[in-house]
Amino acid sequence: MFAGADEYGVDIAVAEPEVERLLSVGPADVDTADRLTFARNVFVPLTTACRYTCTYCTYYDVPGEASLLSPEEVRERCRVGADAGCTEALFTFGDDPDERYTAIHETLAEWGFDSVHDYLYRACEIALEEGLLPHSNPGDLTESQFAALREVNASMGVMLETTADVDAHSGGRRKTPGQRLNTIRAAGRQGVPFTTGVLVGIGEDWRDRAESLLAIRDLHERHGHVQEVIVQNVVPNERSDFPKPDLATMRRVVAMARAALPPEVSVQVPPNLSPAAELFDCGIDDLGGVSPVTDDYINPAYEWPDLRELEAVADAGGVPLRERLPTYARYLHDEIRPPDVDPAPDPEDRKSWIPAAVRERIAADDVHGRRLRAVARGDGPLAVRSD
Repeated sequence: MFAGADEYGVDIAVAEPEVERLLSVGPADVDTADRLTFARNVFVPLTTACRYTCTYCTYYDVPGEASLLSPEEVRERCRVGADAGCTEALFTFGDDPDERYTAIHETLAEWGFDSVHDYLYRACEIALEEGLLPHSNPGDLTESQFAALREVNASMGVMLETTADVDAHSGGRRKTPGQRLNTIRAAGRQGVPFTTGVLVGIGEDWRDRAESLLAIRDLHERHGHVQEVIVQNVVPNERSDFPKPDLATMRRVVAMARAALPPEVSVQVPPNLSPAAELFDCGIDDLGGVSPVTDDYINPAYEWPDLRELEAVADAGGVPLRERLPTYARYLHDEIRPPDVDPAPDPEDRKSWIPAAVRERIAADDVHGRRLRAVARGDGPLAVRSD
């Protein structure tokens, strides 16, 4: 049904009545949340190399210009983030750099790594050593890559963006919906708590949006691993003239997401890109990862809101604001999961959603472990910056 799906053996059938139901949904048809959550993170852009050249993306750099953080730089960023009270190290790069990025591959080899994914594993270990929980967004992965990287990650993610075959993904190095759906499925098969989402305004139509949300729901119903779905609007930048979707469009898409997804899956909007206070009544319950110390390197022209602004969104909705870990509470182990949260069903062929290295980091008897446990229990500090 979706471009590239046959190549990866992804069998997702989206029922026409379900599509029609979502196309009729509006903000008045969904319930509001009883709280808003967010995570405090430090952004670690491991490399700006990417095999794809999506027309709306400002993150990637061309061969010869792409950057690669050193282990020392990774450690320093994580240390600064931990000192600022962050709980999450958000590791990003595009997708596995292809052979054009000779300088990146040569540097990785000099450092003793066979690939950028091997290096990501070490970077996640550094984050754990410094007191943070890794959340990695490394693009499309195979099941074997997930099996390795899950051992040092609290959660992972990749944006589906859309199941439509849009011109924004065109070119000789295009990504297909089938690739992304295969990645989301692979994460589920390997028991990885997972974040995905849709990108609004890159050439898709309303039916595409409904089908994308239903495809995510299908994969979650099979594997139980999708913890949140981001509804993210495209924004204009120096590489793209895609107009920012208007508020009415975003309100309708957010409501569709809330109606499409089961209650345990959070609906998130990035508060630096969307007017979150005007979307609360459409079903959002999370504001994503927000950093007190680093930029949004995916959308550098759009500053993170500070904690006061996040609290203002919650106040406008008349609900409390709560800090969370990068792993949602239902996936946490019994010792730290809040008593009012039901555990997620066990992952496939795994004893736990949380790997041993992450459990040990959370359980550590140090200032970082105590901070992580406090946030997990729902009573972590919500310190407001003094500036």
